[in-house]
Amino acid sequence: MKRHVASLLAQALDALREAGELPAEAALPEIQVERARDRAYGDYAANAAMVLAKAARRKPRELAEAIRDRLPASEAIAQVEIAGPGFLNFTLAPHARHEAVRAALREGGAYGRSDRGAGRPVHIEFVSANPTGPLHVGHGRGAAFGDALASVLEAAGYAVHREYYVNDAGRQMDILAVSLWLRYLEAAGERLPFPAKGYRGEYIAVHARELLEAEGRRYVHPAGELFADLPPEAEAEGGDPEAYLDALVARARAVLGETAHRRLLDFALEAILGDIRADLDAFGVTYHRYFSERQLVDSGRIEAAVERLGAAGHTYEADGALWFRASAFGDDKDRVLRRDNGLTTYFAADVAYHLEKLERGYETVIDVWGADHHGYVPRVKAALQALGAEAERLDVRLVQFAILYRGGERLSMSTRSGEFVTLRELREEVGKDAARFFYVLRRPEQHMDFDLDLAKSESADNPVYYCQYAHARICSVFEQLAGRGLHYDRERGAAALERLDAEHEQIVLDLIGRYPEVIEDAAAAREPHQLAQYLRELAAAFHTYYNAVPFIIEDEALRDARLALIEATRQVLANGLGLLGVEAPESM
Repeated sequence: MKRHVASLLAQALDALREAGELPAEAALPEIQVERARDRAYGDYAANAAMVLAKAARRKPRELAEAIRDRLPASEAIAQVEIAGPGFLNFTLAPHARHEAVRAALREGGAYGRSDRGAGRPVHIEFVSANPTGPLHVGHGRGAAFGDALASVLEAAGYAVHREYYVNDAGRQMDILAVSLWLRYLEAAGERLPFPAKGYRGEYIAVHARELLEAEGRRYVHPAGELFADLPPEAEAEGGDPEAYLDALVARARAVLGETAHRRLLDFALEAILGDIRADLDAFGVTYHRYFSERQLVDSGRIEAAVERLGAAGHTYEADGALWFRASAFGDDKDRVLRRDNGLTTYFAADVAYHLEKLERGYETVIDVWGADHHGYVPRVKAALQALGAEAERLDVRLVQFAILYRGGERLSMSTRSGEFVTLRELREEVGKDAARFFYVLRRPEQHMDFDLDLAKSESADNPVYYCQYAHARICSVFEQLAGRGLHYDRERGAAALERLDAEHEQIVLDLIGRYPEVIEDAAAAREPHQLAQYLRELAAAFHTYYNAVPFIIEDEALRDARLALIEATRQVLANGLGLLGVEAPESM
């Protein structure tokens, strides 16, 4: 209906232009049609008259009257009124509200889906956590948001490709390999000092013991051979922990040899990435592709991207490194592409990867990053612009980490130390559904406190329980109906919807009609939280309705009309929850 109202307005403005009542040179405004905040002012409000008044050289209310006079007749519109400084308020005819219920019953799981995206290809990359440890609760928020956004875009008619970028090359992988090897040596009986900046989580020790069991002692070397003559680690002794770690990595590669080092790295990568995949699968998140950074390295794409920037005159050398003139394209400073040691940077890999995504033909590329990566946005856009790509095709969504609370106390996280709450632990404690719904209930860039106690509670204060309970309650109504030996005639109910004239019923009718609009709006704004908040509103309206009137009554036509309304409500709840990756239980 929202699109229908917008179409009527566009036709009216065209008619005014053709009649000479609207200057030919006046650009048509972007027609904004919004749901009225108060039902007393109709169902939809449009500000077209106020936006166009200056260009038309007419008073807004006068122009609004002219627009109203030129509106095509529509059986779906009962009346159009002018309010305030020139708003056009549209009130739907009763049968137009009823049609939404009929559509939900008729279309089932397809209700709310549209062709608004027209099959345009969208690439969305999310989570993409370094495969150096288990996913933690911070990653969970990006996973829930990214997956829900992808589903909402698909429902709005876009062709969506989900991808996980695996950072399986570079320094962090070397640190992971040496961390695994040191724990392996400990498991084999060697006594050694573990580096402060290594990966210290228990998961490393677990995989080290698995390596010892699978490969035996083939990678055992005396610890003294590894640590002899390394620079000091402690800052108090004039050392640098990061420099010490780099020296340890270099020594490990020399002692092991490249073949054995690569085997250890691959073992760690496969083990941890396997855990990540398993956690994401259990969280309801699947991908079309896990894209390996090594592919960029081995294919030469990183070097090719660097050379393209150089050929276009956008690089220079300084201090032994190769720099990209990012500041010429809006970044706050220039960026290193190749270090003085000859190795390309993570930024160079990011440039190559994003260029590769655009070259695959995706119209829009969406990245879901942690909020701590906000500084990367202008530099990647700058590089794409320098390479001749349209930087606006890259849409980066930043996600704040979730802060976890249990019993009113904040829980801490630290990736290398291993002191963090994993996504698996969160899922096992509160369940997949509660975790996903809580994560997407707010804008991703907003600060979030995740209350574990609330997520596990069975109360109206728990939003996911409240929504799921609404679905289960509706199922129970139909079970009660069958238990009494009564028959529900859906067609008779759909035909008798005009009997639903109570305020509670009108509210539910309006909300069911809003669902397709919510999907389109959430997709356009890249905001799946709009859907989560809508579902809370629909659940609240149903619970109020449930407490206000009986459904199983003697009047068969009215009974079937009410049952048709709540069946449509159940369908919308199931459809919406499904897009968020949340189950719609039949009993609770």
